[in-house]
Amino acid sequence: MTKADDAKERLRQELRDYLIVSAYLFVCFAAILFYGAVVRGEAGPGLDVLGLAAAKALILGKFTLLGEAAGIGSRLQAASLAAYIVRKLLLLFLLLIVLTVVEELVLGWIHDRSWAEVLGEHLHKSFLEILASSLLLLLVLTPYVAVTEVSRALGPGVLRRLLAAPPDQTTNRQSVVDPFRIVAKQKHKA
Repeated sequence: MTKADDAKERLRQELRDYLIVSAYLFVCFAAILFYGAVVRGEAGPGLDVLGLAAAKALILGKFTLLGEAAGIGSRLQAASLAAYIVRKLLLLFLLLIVLTVVEELVLGWIHDRSWAEVLGEHLHKSFLEILASSLLLLLVLTPYVAVTEVSRALGPGVLRRLLAAPPDQTTNRQSVVDPFRIVAKQKHKA
């Protein structure tokens, strides 16, 4: 395979990963925004709500993949896969919060607004509202990080094959790898 073929394949894989994470985030954000609209007594999610969900999903999807590309959490030593997932989840969560603040500041600057104005808009929210939004983001990220890391621990394609297999074929527990022992085995090899 030539370098050009490698670059094309890598680009194809990164685009696929971006679309998957963005689609997942869009579904989550659209559901959350729809729920908020219903609670506020609005008729339902309009195009503005879906547009906001799509924009946030695309932006946070890119931020998530930037964190992955930077190897966030990959240098961590953990006693188990579960501990590794929790640490990586928290680091990714913090990265997304920081990058979202930077994004808001840049958008404010583009629209000729001072940083104080931009920060003031967000600081007028109550602590509970900010906490609730942060917890929702953490809850949305949890399955994504867990599934990604379990899939990585099982090996390429194993989780996909396991999920695509008929239920009667997945009941043979001896064929399922224990992902919580994989990290420990990898640590002992190093």
